Amino acid sequence: MDKASGVQITWLGHAGFRLVSPRGKTVLIDPWLKNNPSCPQELKTLPGADLLLITHGHFDHFEDALALAREFGPKVVAKFKICQYPTPEGVSATLPMNKGGTQGVDGLQVTMVPASHTSSIVAGPDFLPGGEAVGFVLEFADGFKVYDTGDTTVFGDMKLVAELYRPDLVILPIGDLFTMGPREAALACRLMRPRRVIPAHYGTFPPLVGRPEQLRELTRDLPEMEIIALKPGQSWNS
Repeated sequence: MDKASGVQITWLGHAGFRLVSPRGKTVLIDPWLKNNPSCPQELKTLPGADLLLITHGHFDHFEDALALAREFGPKVVAKFKICQYPTPEGVSATLPMNKGGTQGVDGLQVTMVPASHTSSIVAGPDFLPGGEAVGFVLEFADGFKVYDTGDTTVFGDMKLVAELYRPDLVILPIGDLFTMGPREAALACRLMRPRRVIPAHYGTFPPLVGRPEQLRELTRDLPEMEIIALKPGQSWNS
């Protein structure tokens, strides 16, 4: 039986998501807005944020993070190295953590889990180390769990993440080239056996060729799994 929940999930385009908890807390994950060609104009300016999660330092996940953190003062959760970067930039509400750790923030349990991807931060002409890329499992107060895998390819420990945390919904990149494509995402689905999947990180640029219909075709052997193909700006309510 599905758990009742009032979580609203909005795709901001590319890899960015806004989640609103049953208690009204707003969580932003990798919110790339201003220069994101797939972010709807009306969402390039957001009304606020209570919690900001950053999976890694690449521009399409981190470029707007400092401005949003300064504007709204959310608690910022990321790897320790990334949290060290914004501190001198006037962002003090950082909650660093590392893979395998869990912390309670604004009524949510936030767990950091592995991802298979690179990470760096562009600072003027320099590239700064961003630690390793990660994913997050969010458990809301009513028990509903979301696993945002971050930028990644498929890897075997996804099965362990699913066994440990039993997410109700998984956010998976499918665009190919810089992350897994539909073929790899289909294997990830077989490893995790999620009830629901939201595809992400596709269609932003021409090389990101993976599409939800390809993932559907490749997972026809998983009829119990629902693929929720949002359009940028569209929301899904649990």
